Amino acid sequence: MRALDLFCGAGGVTKGLQRAGFRVTGVDLVASPRYCGADFVQADALTVDVRGYDLVWASPPCQRYSMYSRNMGTAGAHPDLVDPVRRRLVAGGGHFVIENVVGAPVRADLMLCGSMFGLAVRRHRLFETSFPDGLTLACRHEGVAIPVFGHGTPQWHRKRLGRNVSLAEKEAAMGIDWMSRDELSLAIPPAYSEWIARAFMRRTEAA
Repeated sequence: MRALDLFCGAGGVTKGLQRAGFRVTGVDLVASPRYCGADFVQADALTVDVRGYDLVWASPPCQRYSMYSRNMGTAGAHPDLVDPVRRRLVAGGGHFVIENVVGAPVRADLMLCGSMFGLAVRRHRLFETSFPDGLTLACRHEGVAIPVFGHGTPQWHRKRLGRNVSLAEKEAAMGIDWMSRDELSLAIPPAYSEWIARAFMRRTEAA
């Protein structure tokens, strides 16, 4: 099966889709030399043809909706892309997933957390899908959570853990070992997209 990963970055989503058995084409406005997929297209995700794929995944930039931007009063400086992305995916007529942070204007068909997959990162994310039936998991917040923040400043780490956090710790917490610190901060654990992709494939096989 073929998947399209819009706003792919270095490919956290892509890796999970690959593990589920998809061949993935990634699309991002910025070149991504560490992208882990088979095919990469440097282009505006809002202009790429989304037809002809079994599944299209879109992770529009989250800065508009993040708690950090809201607290800093900078949310309005970032683009509001969820609705334009949704319109494009619906018009494409295929199956899709839209992922973003809690607080984003996505329909919350599912929320995932690293604790659901035995990861030491929380990273709650919402998922709007074209196949919402039966997608449920529950958080299991246990042990120490590793902070993986975009601003990545040591004081945030010390606030959470009382010490700094190494890149290796962040990689282990996310289940990612090929990204830079900044790329890692923008990614989601591949376990999320793998779980959703496998649920989609089971649904497709049963249809």
